[in-house]
Amino acid sequence: MRHLGLDVGDRRIGIALSDETGTLATGLDTLPRVGPRKDLKAIAELVRTRGVGEVVVGLPRSLDGSLGPQAQKVVAFMDELRPVVRVPVVPWDERFTSVVAEQALIEGHVSRKGRKGVVDKVAAILILQNYLDYRKVADAEAGKSTA
Repeated sequence: MRHLGLDVGDRRIGIALSDETGTLATGLDTLPRVGPRKDLKAIAELVRTRGVGEVVVGLPRSLDGSLGPQAQKVVAFMDELRPVVRVPVVPWDERFTSVVAEQALIEGHVSRKGRKGVVDKVAAILILQNYLDYRKVADAEAGKSTA
């Protein structure tokens, strides 16, 4: 099953897609935000055409774990997305993901202008890869307890 990872921002949505085995996350083009209806339609089209079985959305919690204003926007986006994509939409804690993505791009000597265009995609890859890695460990642990 393929998973779609989203890093939802006010201006852009970073997008990542897993392979069919749910092992590796790869970045797709970043989606510029043009309006709620068109944004949801574009993501639904990706889910349909790419055979996605689950959407993972980065949830930017505060350091104390609470939901700040940006996280509340993401929760509202997820609520609007669920009936449109008709597959499970799950939140995933993305604290520091954008910071890590930015740092990786700096270390890769990507210019400030170049980083602006890809940081959301890299953040989406990190969100999805962290989720996939977690699922592998959780599934393995569940298999041990039932064996």
